[in-house]
Amino acid sequence: MTIWAVWWVWIVAGFALGVLEVILPGFIFVGFAIGAVIVGLGLGLGLLGGGLAVLLLVFAVSSLIAWVVLRRVLGVRQGQIKLWDRDINED
Repeated sequence: MTIWAVWWVWIVAGFALGVLEVILPGFIFVGFAIGAVIVGLGLGLGLLGGGLAVLLLVFAVSSLIAWVVLRRVLGVRQGQIKLWDRDINED
């Protein structure tokens, strides 16, 4: 059995990516973290099998879907840009 087929490796990688998102916020790693946890849960529950290619495909697709959903729910909102009309150093 290779390390890619072990469910807890994917869960640990997902949590590591989640910690990385907290350390380096930028809304980049959270999709990958969710994708890794989904693959880990799929392996742990016996829903996923096959080789590395299948696991990477499920990881990529679930990460993309998670990122798009989170971007829609938590992403840029209308009027979020701050426009400065005066400088605090003036006067």
